[in-house]
Amino acid sequence: MKQISAIMCILLMGVVAQAKKPNIVLIFIDDMGYEDIGPFGQEFIKTPNLDRMAAEGRKFTDFYSSFSVCTPSRASLMTGSYPTRISIPRVFFPDDIYGMNPKEITLAEVLKKQGYATMCIGKWHLGHKPEFMPTRQGFDHFVGTSHSNNNWIDPQAPIARNAKLHEGWTVKKIRAAEPAPNVIPLYRDEEVVEYPIDQDRLTRIYTEESIKFIKANKGRPFFLYLPHSMVHGPMAASKDFRGKSQWGLFGDAVEELDWSTGQILNTLRSNGLAENTIVIFTSDNGPWLNKNQSQGSAYPLRDGKGSTYEGGMRVPTIMWWPGTIPAGTVCREVAGTIDIMPTIARLAGTIEPQDRVIDGHDIRPLIRGVEGARSEKDTVGYYYYGAGSKLQAVRLGKWKLRLTKKGTELYDLEADIGEQNNLAKQQGAVVEHLSKMMEEFDQELKANSRPAGAEGGRDVFEMPRIRDQK
Repeated sequence: MKQISAIMCILLMGVVAQAKKPNIVLIFIDDMGYEDIGPFGQEFIKTPNLDRMAAEGRKFTDFYSSFSVCTPSRASLMTGSYPTRISIPRVFFPDDIYGMNPKEITLAEVLKKQGYATMCIGKWHLGHKPEFMPTRQGFDHFVGTSHSNNNWIDPQAPIARNAKLHEGWTVKKIRAAEPAPNVIPLYRDEEVVEYPIDQDRLTRIYTEESIKFIKANKGRPFFLYLPHSMVHGPMAASKDFRGKSQWGLFGDAVEELDWSTGQILNTLRSNGLAENTIVIFTSDNGPWLNKNQSQGSAYPLRDGKGSTYEGGMRVPTIMWWPGTIPAGTVCREVAGTIDIMPTIARLAGTIEPQDRVIDGHDIRPLIRGVEGARSEKDTVGYYYYGAGSKLQAVRLGKWKLRLTKKGTELYDLEADIGEQNNLAKQQGAVVEHLSKMMEEFDQELKANSRPAGAEGGRDVFEMPRIRDQK
């Protein structure tokens, strides 16, 4: 009897452990600047839900995207590897044949093996050919757009039989169409179900789908990846928010994103899921400083999207997990989106892939506010900034070295967050040390890089550069 009781106890412990796997909600904003929300200094755009999220959670002031444009930063988020490591140095477009290699192991695939329900709702942008879609990369379902909202539809995109086609569009007309910027399709799983989608509806659609997913899976662990289309240009907001902010249409879009986040947090609270769910709110890169597309702000940081100055890659980040993350706290250690995959894997009771190089680190101590916790495994915070396939900058503690064709720049980010005072000539030893770090890491990246994918199952280490990086 004692042996049977022991076995029953072990089985029961396994059930309890499974039940305690935390739910994951990852909210990934497009092109949100460091100062675009209240917790990071915005005064004219109202973000009460994010203000409350920060008051109940933890704000990360030195949190970085792994790249300063869309596709590479998303690939890094999903794999925990630098974009150069996985051969994705640029943005994908609807006439591309490339995508994130299906041989990569994504965060969704890691969690799926742990029994998680997985769904991607929003902008994917990691390849739109069937083999690259979210449903082939670990997600049970997908609702959203394949590319940025200033792109167009691939004329060969699979169209569902019952697709809602508006404005006189037919399948025949789509097949013969020339690219029409800002006119985009809405996908469900692997088919276009609506075209063109009214962009004013996007944030609301994503929010409603997210709430449905949470409610449908509240009895099991789930992973909701919510990469919003906003605030990438062209700007859009529903009628309930349009014209309501003090910052024009951009402010309207941000305030609707705040509303969306509040709806998700309220759903978690009302369904008794809050204390077993970690919610991460962050951005794919800094603000697009093209005033025809956006009015975002990275202040007090320098520059914005597309740049390896802080404004291009340091992003506003809040994490919320009542009872686990200490409320109203701030983390000033260096960390980034590249760390999310290995960290979430360990929170779910497993580890990141061991058969390849993963660049991210486990930042659970930083998330939980462990006293004395420092960045990364060797207790010194460092972060590498890439531009295309080139390593362009590195941060080590307070120091940031930036090497470009224009010259050598060294900044003390603790004293000069806006990167205005170049100390390269005064701090030669620091420049030499960081230059060596960059050179050694660049060599390691090239020696251990993995291919991207191309339509038809091909591996590709280099792809043609087309158009721009926006």
